[in-house]
Amino acid sequence: MIRKIIQIDEKKCNGCGACAEACHEGAIGMVNGKAKLLRDDYCDGLGDCLPTCPTGAISFVEREAAAYDEKAVQENMRKKNRMNSPSVGVHAGCPGSRMQRIQHSQESAPSAPMQAESQLRQWPCQIKLVPVGAPYFEGAKLLIAADCSAYAYARMHEDFMRGKVTLIGCPKLDNVDYSEKLTQIIQNNNIQSVTIVRMEVPCCGGLELAAKKALQASGKFISWQVVTISIDGKILE
Repeated sequence: MIRKIIQIDEKKCNGCGACAEACHEGAIGMVNGKAKLLRDDYCDGLGDCLPTCPTGAISFVEREAAAYDEKAVQENMRKKNRMNSPSVGVHAGCPGSRMQRIQHSQESAPSAPMQAESQLRQWPCQIKLVPVGAPYFEGAKLLIAADCSAYAYARMHEDFMRGKVTLIGCPKLDNVDYSEKLTQIIQNNNIQSVTIVRMEVPCCGGLELAAKKALQASGKFISWQVVTISIDGKILE
């Protein structure tokens, strides 16, 4: 039958998993870090997932598709609930939100407390809040960092924030396109370099993508690098 059903643009998907969490029918799943429509008959065509997508990767199309099967959906959701029970410990949503316990060696703790000095050079530091024409951007080395990175990486201030203007954000939680504001900052100021620090989780790719789009759209040739932090606090690349 011809009916309205969702379509997911894999190129636009940043793997945040918000649509999979919003879909009450379990029609959307995360496959290799990307959202995918698992079965046509699970999709009711109402589009609860559309407003949750931060990149606009989901749209409606009319095409040949199996009819919505409410009984199959209910059985699928019962299976998911059993799989997601604490006794099973399987996570079926966004891979970046999977519960994990991180073990650290007690030997790595310092024998005596050390007083560290903050390297934050300006306020505000949230991408959404910072003024585009702030004077501290002139001649600045820019650090664009994921919110979680400072909590995961113990030497964030010393290794990355020192001597830089720091901007932070989370593409999964902020329903905005960072690239537009970052483009304005880079275009309107004499930025010397850009360092992007992201987490290894798929949704953090949205931050890296926004920064790269801004660099390209600015039309400037600026030195830049991407550093990826693992959830247990190690530099991956």
